[in-house]
Amino acid sequence: MIVVSEIAVRYGPTPALNGVSVRLTPGTVTAVVGHNGSGKSTLLQCLAGIARPTTGRIDGTKGLGTAYVPQRNAVSDQLPLTVREAASMGAWHRRGLWRRLTPGDRDAVDEALNRLGLADLGRRRIGTLSGGQRQRALLAQALVQRGDLLLLDEPTTGLDAEARAVIGDVVGEEAARGAIVVVATHESHDAERADQVLTLSSGVQLTPLRR
Repeated sequence: MIVVSEIAVRYGPTPALNGVSVRLTPGTVTAVVGHNGSGKSTLLQCLAGIARPTTGRIDGTKGLGTAYVPQRNAVSDQLPLTVREAASMGAWHRRGLWRRLTPGDRDAVDEALNRLGLADLGRRRIGTLSGGQRQRALLAQALVQRGDLLLLDEPTTGLDAEARAVIGDVVGEEAARGAIVVVATHESHDAERADQVLTLSSGVQLTPLRR
């Protein structure tokens, strides 16, 4: 279990989070809901170790494998990677940057691309994909990594119903295998599928948690 206790994050004089607490349990999906600028991405970055709380603490992340999927617009159109190469990067934490993938790693890549409906797009460049395809390619990388903690930053925003359904099903499957899944979203359908909902407004937690 991961326990977030009264964390606050400030960027200079600006508070991004203020007094947020939540318990995250293996095998569950937590939706972090709020408008743009509410602190959703900051909370995910704290859980990923990218950002540090100014005050408060996060317990239970030490030793966990963490897979963080940013918003798709964080990936440049000029990135010279194919879909398969991007997914294969999920094995780097096991193999390192320069070691060749094992047959097991390649099987994991094939499985991730199949699960996300990308098997026929493996040779396509990331920059040529639609928004939904690009988001699924980023998620494929996380599936190959097979993290104990899966963090998704607005994975379904602006996507069509088919892409949302594919991603929603995979999120549920990852929780079913025992991962802790946290989804930052302002989409109601993501919240409806979650085991618990944490709502943020201007960095402040609106209590209680909803299930």
